[in-house]
Amino acid sequence: MKTKLIGIAVSLCIAFSSVASAGDAPPAAIEVAPAHAWRDATHHMLLGAARAGVRLVAVGTHGIVLLSDDDGKTFRQARTVPVSATLSDVFFADASHGWAVGQWGVIIATDDGGETWKLQRADTSTDQPLFSVHFADARHGWAVGLWSLMLETDDAGAHWRTIKLRPAPGATKADRNLFKIFASAHGTLFVTSEQGLVLRSRDGGSTWDYTQTGGKGSLWAGTVASDGTVFVGGLLGHLYASRDDGETWAKVDSGTTSSITALIANGAGVLGVGLDGTEITGLADAERFAATHRQGREALTAVALSQTHVPVLFSKDGVVGRE
Repeated sequence: MKTKLIGIAVSLCIAFSSVASAGDAPPAAIEVAPAHAWRDATHHMLLGAARAGVRLVAVGTHGIVLLSDDDGKTFRQARTVPVSATLSDVFFADASHGWAVGQWGVIIATDDGGETWKLQRADTSTDQPLFSVHFADARHGWAVGLWSLMLETDDAGAHWRTIKLRPAPGATKADRNLFKIFASAHGTLFVTSEQGLVLRSRDGGSTWDYTQTGGKGSLWAGTVASDGTVFVGGLLGHLYASRDDGETWAKVDSGTTSSITALIANGAGVLGVGLDGTEITGLADAERFAATHRQGREALTAVALSQTHVPVLFSKDGVVGRE
C-alpha cells in the first residue's frame, strides 16, 4: 500500500512524491533534469538561504537558485542548475564553495559563488529527501534528511558516505526525521529532529548522542548565538535554549504559537521567522522573545542577513524582501 510523504523540512506542506511503504516494490527511477529558466523565479517557493561572501543565495522549488549581489534588493536565477527537484537548504563554506540539498536526496555543489552548479548525488529510486546541509570547512561536511538519513564527506562532496545512527532512546531503529544541521563556533554539531530531540556530536561527527529538550514536537530550526547559546525551535512556536553545549535545555517563551521555520544569529541576539508572517527576536540570555506578525501573514520559510544586518525574508510565495 502506497503512502503519501509530506516533506516537513520547514513545516510547510511540500508534497513529495509517493514512495513505497515497507514491503512494497520501489517506484521506478525518475530522470534528473536541469532546472528551468523562469521569467521571474522570485515568486516561487523558497526554503533555504545563505550568504556567499557579499552575495545572498536562496534555493527552493523546481531547483530554483536565486542570487543577489545588491544585498537582497534584487535577485536573479543562477545560470546552471543540474536538477529541477525541490531544494530545501543551502550552505556556503566561503564566498565560492557552496552546497544545496533537497528532494530525491540530491546534493549539488558550486565553486563560483552559486553561478553554476554540479550534481554530486541523487537517489531517484526512492524519494528520501535531504533537508539540511552544513560544512565545517571547504572539504568536510554533512547532509541530513528523512528517516535518519545522514551523509558525510571529507573531500568536498566528491564522495558521500552514509552514517548509521543508533536508535533514539526508546526506539528500536533509527527512523527520526532530521531537519536542520548546524554547529557552534568551537565545532560541536547539532541536528534538530522530531519529538523534541536534538542530536549532538562533539568529535566532528564520529559519534552522535541524543539530547532531549523537554518538548514533544518537531524542531525545524536551530542556530548558535554569539555567546555560544544554542537555540532550537519548531512546531507551534516552541523554542528552547542550551547554555552548556546541549547538555541541558530550557524552554524560552517565543511570544508566538506559530511554527518557527528558521533561526539565525544576529549580533548579540537571535532572529527567527515562521508561519503566519511570524518574526521573533531576542537576546541570547532572554527568557522571552518579542514576536510580531507581518500584515500579509506570509508563510515565512527562510531568512538571511544583509551586510548591514538587515533581515532579508523568503516565503512559500518567493522573495519577501528586506525588512
